[in-house]
Amino acid sequence: MEKKQIYVDNAATTKVHPLVIQKMTEIQTSDFGNPSSIYSLGSDARTLVENARRDIAATINAEYNEIFFTGCGTEADNWAIKGVAARMKSKGKNHIITTAFEHHAVLHPLEYLEKLGYNVTYLPVYENGIVKLSDIEAAIRPETGLVTIMYANNEIGTVQPISEIGKLCREREIVFHTDAVAAYGSMKIDVQRDNIDLMSLSAHKIHGPKGVGALYIKRGTPIDPILHGGAQERGRRAGTENVAGICGFSLAARLTFENLENNNIHLKKLQEAFIKGASEIEKSRLNGDMEHRLPGNVNMCFEGVEGESVLLMLDMNGISASSGSACTSGSLDPSHVLLAIGLPHEIAHGSLRITFSEKNTMDDVEYILEKLPQIIEKLRSMSPLWEKLIDR
Repeated sequence: MEKKQIYVDNAATTKVHPLVIQKMTEIQTSDFGNPSSIYSLGSDARTLVENARRDIAATINAEYNEIFFTGCGTEADNWAIKGVAARMKSKGKNHIITTAFEHHAVLHPLEYLEKLGYNVTYLPVYENGIVKLSDIEAAIRPETGLVTIMYANNEIGTVQPISEIGKLCREREIVFHTDAVAAYGSMKIDVQRDNIDLMSLSAHKIHGPKGVGALYIKRGTPIDPILHGGAQERGRRAGTENVAGICGFSLAARLTFENLENNNIHLKKLQEAFIKGASEIEKSRLNGDMEHRLPGNVNMCFEGVEGESVLLMLDMNGISASSGSACTSGSLDPSHVLLAIGLPHEIAHGSLRITFSEKNTMDDVEYILEKLPQIIEKLRSMSPLWEKLIDR
């Protein structure tokens, strides 16, 4: 009998859409030219890249020449933060505002900038995982040049008040960057409505290929390049364009946004059913706000167990899930996101993140809810910590 396989770690990466694979294969075979070459094979490749740029721009209400392709979302974050920081300093601005639970693709560049003399304020996000606009306003100084706050958290799925933050930054003439890698493809984003100056995107979260992302740069935003070499991307991001990946990205985006509303209805049903069932497990808790949350995202903690042990036993039952960001899966420390919302270490260690895609079914939910309580019970029966908890 074939082993059951259920993939519910779509926040880590998604399965590439078959039509995207087909499109990329065609391009690698027939349109393999360098977009910077002047002969027809090169100009054909350039046309494909520019058409893809228009497609991505259309999904966020941007101008096509405000989209710059990168190698991934991490590169886009680094470019936005370091590129703006380089311009800030010349104007006497060396202060940046962010939150304590950003992705490490934001936190680590900021730590790097702190070593160079920049000052960074890390705002709290409270138990519901949402930053307060009043905290941002209070943190602004005359030397503040950049605010970088993620659109939605990749671990607990909480959506931030981006439009209000963008408006505040626009009024104070502060550059506003948002890492929208987790949010893009799960909700409608409008960079004009939301007053966004810079926004990071990634293809592999929306059934596109790994190794390609994009940075939206609002026209007139002061930013330096961080990759130097050729004159690609209008002289702002050196390196030969990944034509097949870029075209795969744009097709994945079109397919995603064409079906966004129906997909989200389906995802919310799966999400609600799973939360209802998993909440029946003793000493469980849902992390983050339920209302302001990405569809399909569930992050829960179960006291008295280690998240890694839960994942291994789920995997033995054919279920692929996670305990947090895939980018920190080798760390033994509890999630910085869960610590940021106030969870103690011993509870944060017992986290489980389930992120559904439109390909998942209610049968998948029922199967996981059949296996999960059994796994939790077995692990707790072997845990001296659990004995202390139930003796309270």
